[in-house]
Amino acid sequence: MKKIELFTKIFLDGADPQESKEAKNLMGFLDGQTTNPTLLTKNPEIQKTIEKGEKFPEEELYTFYKKVINGISGVTAGPVSVEVYADKFTKAEEMLKQAREMVKWIPNAYIKLPITNEGLKAANLAVREGIPVNMTLCFSQEQAAAVYAATKGTKRPVFISPFVGRLDDREENGMDLVKNILHMYEKGDGHVFPLAASVRSLNHFLFTIKLSCPSVTVPFKVIKEWVDKEFILPDQNFVYQSENLASIPYEDISLDKNWQSYDIHHSLTDTGLEKFSIDWKAVIK
Repeated sequence: MKKIELFTKIFLDGADPQESKEAKNLMGFLDGQTTNPTLLTKNPEIQKTIEKGEKFPEEELYTFYKKVINGISGVTAGPVSVEVYADKFTKAEEMLKQAREMVKWIPNAYIKLPITNEGLKAANLAVREGIPVNMTLCFSQEQAAAVYAATKGTKRPVFISPFVGRLDDREENGMDLVKNILHMYEKGDGHVFPLAASVRSLNHFLFTIKLSCPSVTVPFKVIKEWVDKEFILPDQNFVYQSENLASIPYEDISLDKNWQSYDIHHSLTDTGLEKFSIDWKAVIK
């Protein structure tokens, strides 16, 4: 199948190499993939173990994660995001220790770090070591500005993942955040690339393409729907159906401040960290 020429790179959001193969076969390409602790626990092999009433020693779970990441890397040569374990107590030094190990797993690894004070501290140090990072659980422009400032001077492109669906869940238009970050970054040096995440519908997906967002990560079901609709693309008449969600206004935020001076706290980042932690611990002995 001939690859569809798009500005937006399409990543799969999942942690099952077999699903990666299916997505690539359906589309004819796969530009990259994102994973996280929750997605890993949904892997079919993990689920079979849980159904038998068994759990994993933590070291064995990391070994399984490495196996999954290697399988995905065998399907796509594009960026594959690997997430460190972090909760609200995890220090930057521990995240960096995990990042140094995980980046060795595959040649195309991007290490996912949360947008917390400790996560940004870890990112600031990681990029100096040449470790590619994907800053995750982004829910505000202030967070995006802090990521820009904390990673300035990197020799590798940085991803930032604004979570669309989770903002929609509390009746805010998550696509506005993507649009606002893209606009804010226009005055920057181009080293940070928005990666639209928590995309749950074809509507989200098509509007991301309409916005010329550099990349988007989507679950397999959305890829399947897009393929079933014969790779439909948004034209000049495309209108995003926001379903009466409250708009998120654009803020004129400077990108030139010290990264530690931005107000990065967001309740959804806290909630997201807690969910990842709970899901991870639920499968550990």
